[in-house]
Parts: sequence; structure tokens; C-alpha cells
Amino acid sequence: MERRRPPEEGGGARRPGTSRARLFLALDPIDSARAALAVWRDEALGGQAGLRLVPAQSLHVTLVFLGHRPEAEIEPIAGSLGAVARLTAPVLWPVGIQAVPRRRPRLLALELDDPEGRAGAVQAAASGALEAQELHAPERRPFWPHVTLARVRGQRRDEPSPALGPEAGRPEGPLRFEHVTLYRSHLDPGGARYEPLARHRLPFVA
Repeated sequence: MERRRPPEEGGGARRPGTSRARLFLALDPIDSARAALAVWRDEALGGQAGLRLVPAQSLHVTLVFLGHRPEAEIEPIAGSLGAVARLTAPVLWPVGIQAVPRRRPRLLALELDDPEGRAGAVQAAASGALEAQELHAPERRPFWPHVTLARVRGQRRDEPSPALGPEAGRPEGPLRFEHVTLYRSHLDPGGARYEPLARHRLPFVA
């Protein structure tokens, strides 16, 4: 498992316990799947003034959103990735574009089918390991595998959405995901930027 030491931000000394990080665990697609997904997304949604496309390198499936946490928790959270060590890499099938939420959507996402339950197993293992360490309280809503493709600009949320669901088309074939990554999210003026802090590679079984 790869780990990176989080960089210090800003100038001057910080008081102990005051530094926090916005964290989440995600499934990352293999490079070829991410590239194909980005090309399809740009063709399906590109050029629409009301949308801000997610950078290609940031396309992922969120497993566990942890929110703003003390930086002291980064190390034990990264250690929880060991819980997925014996699980296999998920292969997910595109279903179609969905608006989230359906009325006044904030984002457009590609819904994914997890026919073998591999992604669900990875999510449950990671969430359970965090819960055991009292680092996370599991969400009540079921895990919904999806990739956020674009965010809807606030002033455009009342406008008609582009074609959604299977009618909008979808990438060809399955998408393979091979890494579970702990990310730190930086909220920049141009949108969120994701910094990988730790990563675990999942073995692929055909």
C-alpha cells in the first residue's frame, strides 16, 4: 500500500488539534477505462454552458465520504485500507446518466451496475473497518456506485437537463477499477482538487 505524507498548508504555526482535512475513500478506474470514460463524457456533455465537467483525472466512485476530519486521523484511516486486501477488483457496467437530485440537480452522474457485488463488498469492508475504529458512522442509505461526470452551475439548475438515463448513451463495455484510494479534497475557486494520500491495489480476477 502506498502512502504519502500530507503537505502542510498555509504559513505560520497551527495550534494542536485545529488542522483538519476533507477526506473520502474512492475506487479509481484503470487508466484505459478512465480515458475512455472521459472521452465519452466530453462527447455527451461537453460544450454545455450550465455544466462544469469534472477533470478526467478526478473521475472515481466514492466509497466512503468522511468529511472534515482532524489530520491526526489520516494515518489510522489510511491503515483501514488493509481491510480490502483480499478483495478483488470490481468490474462495473455503465447504466446511464442520472441527475442528482432529480429536481434542481447539482450534478450529473453515470450510474454503474455491480452485477458481481465486488464494489459493494469493497465498500462494506472499508466502511466496516472505519466503524470498528470509531472513525466513521455508516450511512443509512444503500451504496450507489456512480461516477460524477459534471456539476451543474447554480444559476442553471432550473433549466431543462440534457438527455438522461440510457437515452443519453453510455460508454461501451465494462469499466474496471483497480485501486482504493484515500483522497484529500481541496476546495479551490475553480472546483475541487483531489490529493491522493494512500492507495491500495486490488487484484484482478477474470
